[in-house]
Amino acid sequence: MNQYDIIIKPLNTEKTNIQHEEANKVFFEVSRSANRIEIKKAIENIFKVNVSNVNTIQVKGKIKQRGKISGKRRDWKKAIVTLMPGERIDFFEGV
Repeated sequence: MNQYDIIIKPLNTEKTNIQHEEANKVFFEVSRSANRIEIKKAIENIFKVNVSNVNTIQVKGKIKQRGKISGKRRDWKKAIVTLMPGERIDFFEGV
């Protein structure tokens, strides 16, 4: 699997921004078949940073209903990447 196929997109919410500033953690949506070792190697190669720890969470899709029609959002995987002290990934620098 290509390292660009493992990392799908960064997650940018108010809660993730607070974690990024206080604990030097960055959140990503990743491929459901990727493990922690593959995620760590992909982050280090793409962003040229040193990773301390990787935690993963399987997020179950919510069931949504519009009138009589109900559906389900897709399941996805979240990775919480803790960077080494002094390392930074700036996604929206200069915006």
